[in-house]
Amino acid sequence: MTVLQLLVNGTALGAAYALVALGFVLILNATGAVNFAQGDMVMAGGYAGVALATLAPVPGIVLLPFVLVCMAGLGLLLSWLAYFPLKDRPPVAVFISTIAVGIMLQNGVNAGFGPEPEATPPLIAGGFWEFGGLILEKQQVAIIGAAAVLIVALQLVFQRTQFGRRLRATAQDREMARALGISVNRMIAATFALAAALAGAAGLLLANRFFVTPTDGTAYIIAAYIAVVIGGWGSVPGAVAGAFLIALFEVLVSAYLSHTVAVACLYGALLLILFFRPQGLFGEAAHRRV
Repeated sequence: MTVLQLLVNGTALGAAYALVALGFVLILNATGAVNFAQGDMVMAGGYAGVALATLAPVPGIVLLPFVLVCMAGLGLLLSWLAYFPLKDRPPVAVFISTIAVGIMLQNGVNAGFGPEPEATPPLIAGGFWEFGGLILEKQQVAIIGAAAVLIVALQLVFQRTQFGRRLRATAQDREMARALGISVNRMIAATFALAAALAGAAGLLLANRFFVTPTDGTAYIIAAYIAVVIGGWGSVPGAVAGAFLIALFEVLVSAYLSHTVAVACLYGALLLILFFRPQGLFGEAAHRRV
């Protein structure tokens, strides 16, 4: 496999990771709390795709809007179960409550679907494109395209709509946003819905290539956490860039050495960043949120 093909593979994986990390950092900025159920939302999105495909055997691209809606609803439920009752408590309380909800999701899915791996339908019909010796799998290109559309759409919402401006204002200064008449609780609930929808989309994209099991959430939350640390704590562009970096690193090192070596090197790189640039590669020393 050529380096260019490996880069395409890494970009496809990074696109899915970016959706997870983006949702993670949106909640972090809006609440100041870490949502450790974000990885289990990815898993839940995969199983939502599996369940919907059972009801209607159509391509994944048709299922994607329905997965987004279902997961947005689950995100709202998460906010009312794990955040709002504890929002005035120390941040560790929300940290623990999201872990508890994640465990509940794992066990619920395990009871409903069983522990065996499941797969979602491909986004589009299978096959390959060949360009001068470079072979591109259509599914990989579709994953990159779908993730790019979601990220760009989210950016447009934040930059071009009143709703997006209210979300940004809530993330930047909740007290000032409240003083301006913005319903802070509604904006935070909407942030949880957006984050869960992004995670669910990632679950649908990943489950076709890598399958999904009830315990997969742990791996995805770790990937999101590493992406946020590498990119810069609280930085939205940094989280996306960090997701692509770790995915490319995993794919390239795994191809030439092994997956075990890739994981070990990734954690080693994370430690070096924490030691020498704790604000992240794209973060600011003053820790101002972006």
